[in-house]
Amino acid sequence: MTNTRGTTVILATAFAATSLLLAACGSTVNSATSSSAAAASPSTSVSGSASASASASGEASKACGKWGMAMSAWVGYTASAQVVSNVAKSLGCTITQTKLDEAATTYDAMEAGSVDVLIEDWGGGRWKEWVDRGAIKELGENGNVGLIGMFVPQWMCDKYPDIADSANLNKYADMFKTAESGDKGAWYEGPPGYTTIGEKMVSANKLNYKVINTGSEAALIDLFTKADKNQTPVLAYWYTPQYFNAKVKLCRVNFPKSDWTDAAKASGLTDYPETTLVKLATTKLVESGDPFANLVANFKWTNADQDSVSADIEGGMTPEAAAQKWIDANPDKVKAWTGQ
Repeated sequence: MTNTRGTTVILATAFAATSLLLAACGSTVNSATSSSAAAASPSTSVSGSASASASASGEASKACGKWGMAMSAWVGYTASAQVVSNVAKSLGCTITQTKLDEAATTYDAMEAGSVDVLIEDWGGGRWKEWVDRGAIKELGENGNVGLIGMFVPQWMCDKYPDIADSANLNKYADMFKTAESGDKGAWYEGPPGYTTIGEKMVSANKLNYKVINTGSEAALIDLFTKADKNQTPVLAYWYTPQYFNAKVKLCRVNFPKSDWTDAAKASGLTDYPETTLVKLATTKLVESGDPFANLVANFKWTNADQDSVSADIEGGMTPEAAAQKWIDANPDKVKAWTGQ
């Protein structure tokens, strides 16, 4: 979720090329299939040296190809990726979605040719090594602004206002004790594959807490839902954008202002940074002149847009149906991405 957001697992490029496409997809990861729609997109410029532009006449006659979309493990990412996948399908593209851990795992897969697009990266430049090698290009902001942190239910900040200051966490540690945390407060960390620095924060700030891995976004939601309903204390990793924030009010525990962008280099003394989320694509896609390259380069929406699709997915709609609902309700935004 920037800012960096995933525990990086460095995979060898050769392994990525052969095995990452076999990664099991979760309930929110789907494969978009091709349609016979003709492809047409305006020429588009993207940040830095990356360019997904082509002449209007060339775009109009060019068929859309087969491309891979990396899928990260949170529902907000699924919302963005599925909307882009649905629109790509309408342009005649074939999009294969592959679930991957964030950061190096995904970048290695992109370099190996297993996937071509990461539609939302929280990394704050952690991809530079792959850009320098010429494997990946930055395609600018996707419109979402992300913020990770440690949160408690709003009722706790209402009752104990100073708990929102990290300097007071040890004062309240006993309130957060659980059978699992023993004689320390429970610090519920983000799931594997997310950007997390909890261990560093607890150690650097000398906090009397035990870091406990929650395992999934759903587990975090369950923790906060029960803590809000039952008025029980809980301290856990969370982030925005996320549709759940409209359902249960949470309060962020503030550490000193962040002085880092790369989690691997974070001291742990400061907070997670607010991050403008960006799009990444393979050099192969960017230089292809394919309509999908223009779509990805032009894609941009708001936190509210993402949250609305995420809420429909969590409410029981399939990602494809939730994405199409938003697309049908926002034709002008989609037209700005495709030129059609």
